[in-house]
Amino acid sequence: MKNKKSNKIEEKHSWGQRFPLLLGIVIFVFAVLFISVVLVLILYYLLDRYGALPTEITSDAVLNSSFILGTCLVFGTGLTLLVGYFLLKPLNKFVDATKEISGGNFDIKIKMSSPREFARLANSFNDMAKELRSIETLRSDFVSNISHEFKTPVVSIRGFAKLLEKGNLSEEEKAEYLQIIISESDRLTNLSSSVLLLSRLDATDRVDFAPFRLDEQLRRSILLLQPQMDKKNLQVEIALAPTTILANEEMMQHVWINLLNNATKFSGEGGEVHIILQQDQNHALVTIMDTGPGMDEDVLRHVFDKFYQGDTSRASEGSGLGLALVQRILKLNNGTVKVQSAPGQGSAFTVSMPLTKVKEVNNER
Repeated sequence: MKNKKSNKIEEKHSWGQRFPLLLGIVIFVFAVLFISVVLVLILYYLLDRYGALPTEITSDAVLNSSFILGTCLVFGTGLTLLVGYFLLKPLNKFVDATKEISGGNFDIKIKMSSPREFARLANSFNDMAKELRSIETLRSDFVSNISHEFKTPVVSIRGFAKLLEKGNLSEEEKAEYLQIIISESDRLTNLSSSVLLLSRLDATDRVDFAPFRLDEQLRRSILLLQPQMDKKNLQVEIALAPTTILANEEMMQHVWINLLNNATKFSGEGGEVHIILQQDQNHALVTIMDTGPGMDEDVLRHVFDKFYQGDTSRASEGSGLGLALVQRILKLNNGTVKVQSAPGQGSAFTVSMPLTKVKEVNNER
C-alpha cells in the first residue's frame, strides 16, 4: 500500500513539473497563430486598399478564403521556424554535451540560466555528469587497487613455486615455502570473498531485519577467534549485557569477526582485548579495545577507505577491506561505528545500534 501511495505522489509531482512546459507550448502555438492571422489581415487590408489584389480573389469567396489561409500558413511556418531556431538552439549544447559524456569526458558542464525549463535540465545534466564522474573515479580506483592486491600474492606464490620446482632445497625450506604458498592462497581466497561481499553490499539498498540476541552473537564470534587469541596469549576481558537488537544477523556477524580479528592482529604478544556491550536509553553500544600500536590522525582519516592499510608491516595479513565492509554493513543496518586511537595507546572501535525499533516491533506484535 505504501508503494502505491508513493507512486501516486510521484505521478502528481511529475505532472506538476510538466504543466509549465505544456502551458508554454500552448501559449507559443497560440501566439504564432494569433500573430500570423493579424499580419495576414493587415497585409490583406493594405493590398485591398491600394488595389493590389486581383479582382478574382476579392470577388470569389473561395479564392479569398484560400488566399488568406495560404498566407497564414506561410507566415505561421516562417514565424515558427524563426522563433523555434532561437528557442531550440540550447538543445545543441545538450547534444554536444551528451556526445562528450558518451566519449568518456565527465568533466563537461552546461551553463544555462534561461529559459527556466532548459535551466532545470542543465542543472540535472550537470548533476548527472558529476555522479558519473564520481562513479568512474571509484571504478578506476577499485580496478587499480584490486589488480594490485591480487597481483601481490600471485607473484609470491609463483616465486616460491619456482623455488620448489628446482628441488635443491632442504626439508625445512620446502616446509617454509609451502606454508607461504598456503598462506598467500588463503589471502587470495579471503580477498575474493571480501570483494564479492563488498560488491554485493554496495548494490544492496534494503536488507531483511529480525530481532536477535546481540550478546550471544558476540560470544559466538569470540569463540571463533579464540584459537588466534590463544596463539598470541591475549588476555580477553568480556562484559556483555543481555541485549536484543533488530538487524540482519548474518551481516552483523561479519562486523564482529572483522573488528575482533583486527584487535587480535594488532595486539602484541600477551596483549589485552576488551569486548564491552552496554546500553543507553536508545542504543546498544559495543566497544572492542586492543592494546596495539594505535593510529595517528592521518591513518584515522582513511581507516574506513577501501584497500587502505595504515600499518604496511602487516599488509600481508589483510586486504584493507575489513573496515570498509564494517562501515557498509552498519549503514545498511542503521548502525554507526566510531574509532578512538592514538600512537602507543591502542584502538577502540565503538559500534552503535538503535534499540527503539526493537521496542516498536514488540509493540506491534
